[in-house]
Amino acid sequence: MLTSTYIHIPRVGTTVEKKIWASGIRTWDEFLGRKDDLPIPRSRIELITPGIEESRERLLCRDCGFFARSLPGAEHWRAFPELGDKVAYVDIETTGLSPGHSHITVIGIYDGKEAKTFVRDIDMDNIVEEFEKYDFLVTFNGARFDLPFIRREFPQVDLNKLHADLMYPLRRISLTGGLKKIEVELGITRSEDVAGITGFDAVRLWHQYKAGDQEALELLLEYNRADIVNLETIMQMTLPRFIDNKFADCI
Repeated sequence: MLTSTYIHIPRVGTTVEKKIWASGIRTWDEFLGRKDDLPIPRSRIELITPGIEESRERLLCRDCGFFARSLPGAEHWRAFPELGDKVAYVDIETTGLSPGHSHITVIGIYDGKEAKTFVRDIDMDNIVEEFEKYDFLVTFNGARFDLPFIRREFPQVDLNKLHADLMYPLRRISLTGGLKKIEVELGITRSEDVAGITGFDAVRLWHQYKAGDQEALELLLEYNRADIVNLETIMQMTLPRFIDNKFADCI
């Protein structure tokens, strides 16, 4: 999808991008080979051409920062097929909803192979080094919730990365509501131990743990692991639909 993208090029918006797609030209290579077939002004073509050439070079050297800066935030997911190999699926648990009045209790990170959970007052400071390993973050409602919490409590963590907040592209394919509701619609199941747990229960479990209940912490961590592992499943299941939906208006 990234190599079919043009809106990261300065002065190119969605209208021009859709005109390119509607003409039957999808990829950068096709654009460069069929410029004369495009229904857009020559001046715009001359603007896009060097943008494509730079983009090809940046992709070749895996300059994730370039695409994180130039792509609109809601479209970062487009880079996932090409640049999503060093990915962290991220989810946090907190004592409440406001970064100003609540704090993080658990941070979960899944790299597609191993799920890691970092717990407040135990090993949470290790996330500073952990986040350095990844070029791409995937969350659900992370732009409004998870990342603001992390920025406030760990300002030294570099979050200026490619970030796909799945809530937004999921809405475009009519998958709305919370993460658990969407999992049900997609046929994704959880273990019996955590199937009925909600975010409010996560707060309760943390307070039980702080009162001395170690099993409550274990259940909270299992709940968080389900969140981050299922984020990968959702991404893999729905990414083709995101792409089809993006092109649908141009057929």
